Amino acid sequence: MNTSLATFEKDVIDASALAPVLVDFWAPWCGPCTSLGPLLEKLEHDYAGRWRLVKVNVDENPELAAHFQVRSIPHVVAFSGGRPVDQFTGVLPESQLRAFIDRLVPDPAQAEHRVALHALEAGQRDVALEHLQAALALDPGFDEARLDLIEVLLDEERTDDARREAELLSPKITQGIDARYNTLKTRLDALDAAADLPPTDALETAVTADPGNLEARFDLANALIARRAYEPALEHLLEIVKRDRTFRDDVGRKTMLSVFDLAAHRPELVSAWRRRLSAALN
Repeated sequence: MNTSLATFEKDVIDASALAPVLVDFWAPWCGPCTSLGPLLEKLEHDYAGRWRLVKVNVDENPELAAHFQVRSIPHVVAFSGGRPVDQFTGVLPESQLRAFIDRLVPDPAQAEHRVALHALEAGQRDVALEHLQAALALDPGFDEARLDLIEVLLDEERTDDARREAELLSPKITQGIDARYNTLKTRLDALDAAADLPPTDALETAVTADPGNLEARFDLANALIARRAYEPALEHLLEIVKRDRTFRDDVGRKTMLSVFDLAAHRPELVSAWRRRLSAALN
């Protein structure tokens, strides 16, 4: 693919969010360029879409050549994640070219994961699910991709599927201190608890009748978390903290911390409730 100043952002910067892009700065009169260009094209074909080759004719695009300080050609600049990450000048033998490319190119599972994250940013959840599942088919131990999949499944209210995926996470995630897993586990636990709880209005009645009923208050908080009603849930959890720090091994405070992670997209709410929790603990 040839690019120009007008299309460089789309062809290189945006494209490198999905897969590495090698930009070959060349010119028709450059003898070494005629050797390197076909070799790069051959390797692009061999790697089957795991990276892309984009060519810049320096005679037609002097602004691009000047911007990237190209003083001698052929000159290759590698982009990944929207920025230049490596480069070389001259013609390298195929073995060195492969080594250069291998340092840039993610393994197939990581490539699928990268596409999935890009799809999520674009709001394409079905596409993201497809690529997350493909990443895990290639690497069943890819915990980061599985956590993403669990989060998407929960957002889609596919709780049983999310629970099955959580069972496949490695012990280093489930038995360690992984903040993201703990956050997702809070959502799953709240959904599990809510499924067996009385209706929310009945729990509210129980708490109103007996404000010291911490079991009912905690059940109500779980029901509210399952509905993503985080602020009223935090109200009840903070009340548990104030009334009895020992209740269920300080479950009020611990659950509040998990809710802060769940509500991270609402920083003002989290900041306000962190202050209230801190005040209650002092």
